[in-house]
Formats: sequence, structure tokens, C-alpha cells
Amino acid sequence: MTSTISETREGGAADPPPARRRLPQQGPTLHDELLAALRDYIVEGHLADGARVPERLLCERFGISRTPLREALKVLAAEGLIDLLPNRGARVRELGADELRALFDVMGGLEALAGRLACERINDAELAEIEAVHHEMYRFYLRRDMSGYFRCNQDIHQMIVAAAGNPALEATYASFAGRIRRVRYSANLAKDRDRWGEAMREHEAILDALRRRAGAELSDILFQHLRNKRKAAQAEG
Repeated sequence: MTSTISETREGGAADPPPARRRLPQQGPTLHDELLAALRDYIVEGHLADGARVPERLLCERFGISRTPLREALKVLAAEGLIDLLPNRGARVRELGADELRALFDVMGGLEALAGRLACERINDAELAEIEAVHHEMYRFYLRRDMSGYFRCNQDIHQMIVAAAGNPALEATYASFAGRIRRVRYSANLAKDRDRWGEAMREHEAILDALRRRAGAELSDILFQHLRNKRKAAQAEG
């Protein structure tokens, strides 16, 4: 039985709660909904690393034609989540160990800088918004809802970057974030350790340092958070 975009939203798991994300005032378009659903589908591991993207299957699943699907795939390729193959469709991007290590080190550095700057510039309203998403993330964690947890998790990281108030940093972060989004998700599922529980505790420390505007401390926590994520991902791989 196929699932359309609207059916996915009605199911609840893929519909972001109203407190989350700083979105434009207008409602999401069909393209936005498809892009989010397709991104989640790939990030959550429904296709293996290096696997071809099955266009016909996805068209049936989401109740769309190939034109909007291919437009969405172009965006995901620009994010670094998939690779477009000339005249041969697309495949899920597969990261080698060296590339993975390099990307996580860069992301750790960017998030560390964002944390330091955010502590200097964040206002009470921005902090309250991050706290609200953190508590929502914790509720997903208690329900063992990885999909909902991960969306909140990524929102928090993005909100800290936005709170840094540095457009160059935000643009650079966005250019790298998509490449490791899938790996960040799968790292929480590491079988040889409770990485999900560790990540939740690290987020408690992140929020505590942010509340205290402890920039140097938050910078170190965020860098180590990314380092721990990368180690878990490599162990899982």
C-alpha cells in the first residue's frame, strides 16, 4: 500500500510540531513537503549507502510524478545526501572513512564556533525556543521515537548556529550539514553502546552551558559531541 505526502503528515511521525523551526510565514508547499519526506526516507536508512534511488518506487510511495521527484533529488544532491548520475538517475552518497573523519572534524569546528558566538549573542526568546525544542526532543527520546527525536536534534543544532548571528558561518554550516545528516542519524543506533542515551545527556550539557552563556565550555562540549558521534558512526559502520 503506497503512502502519499498528505498521508505521511496525517500519521503524525513526519509532521513537525508547531514550536519547531524558524520558517517563513507562508505554509509549506508540495515541493517542501516532498523534499522533507524524501530527505527523511533516505536519512533514516531505507536505502543502503551507495544504493540506486528507485524513482518509480518513490513515485508510488509518495503519490507523485517523476518531475517533482527529480526536482527534489536535485536539492538533495546539492545538500550532499545523494549523487546524481548522468543519464542514470541517482544513488545514495557513500562516505569513506577518511572523508567521514574530515567532515565531522569540520562540522565539530563550525558548531564549536557557533556555540561560542551564540553564548555572546543569544537573547531570552531564542533561548526559550531552544529549550522548548529540547524538551520536545526528550519526549521523543522517552517514547523511543528516533525520527521525531532526530528532527528536534537537528533543529537545535541549526538554532544554535542561527543564534550565533554570523551569516558566513551559517552558510558554511549549511553547505556541510547535509553530507553527514544520514550518518548522524545512524550513529544513534550503534549496537555496541547506548549512543542515543549518551547523545541525550550531551544535549542536557549543551543546554545547561547555553543557559549560563558559558561560551568556552559550550564550544568544547559541541566539538566533543560531534567527535563522539563520528566514533559511534564508524563503529557502527
